[in-house]
Amino acid sequence: MGRIERRLAELGLELPPPWTPRGAFAPFRRDGRTVYLSGQICEWDGAVTLAGPVGDGGASVEAAREAAKVCALNLIHCLKLACDGDLDRVEAVMRLGGFVNCTPRFPWSPKVIDGATAVFRDVFGEDGVHARTAVGVAGLPGDAAVEVDAIVTLKRD
Repeated sequence: MGRIERRLAELGLELPPPWTPRGAFAPFRRDGRTVYLSGQICEWDGAVTLAGPVGDGGASVEAAREAAKVCALNLIHCLKLACDGDLDRVEAVMRLGGFVNCTPRFPWSPKVIDGATAVFRDVFGEDGVHARTAVGVAGLPGDAAVEVDAIVTLKRD
């Protein structure tokens, strides 16, 4: 078990079981040391963990933050595949893109996506600190409340 796997265990975090994508796309693409991770919704074992929209009588910001954590764990699962099973190969999480299925004029998308940011920071330490976008949208696949994508750099072989 590597350093990152031990850190996940220390934090009490589990990666999700394998799943089938909801569309015709790859979970990741690699270009040299750069890994582009496809957007992952808050889905666990085939079920969306929180439906949108967030705000104004819908899901709460706190519930959506927890859903963003699920997105982050799904991304780390895909990242592990991209690293041939060795998450210690991660050099830096460069960027997250966060999408919140929310009501009009919802101002708290950054607070929601902070849930995913916290997972990457907690798991990868300083290497998990990233640039980020957090936007509100009118809908997401499976009516999920949150979706997050990422760009990651791997260490030189």
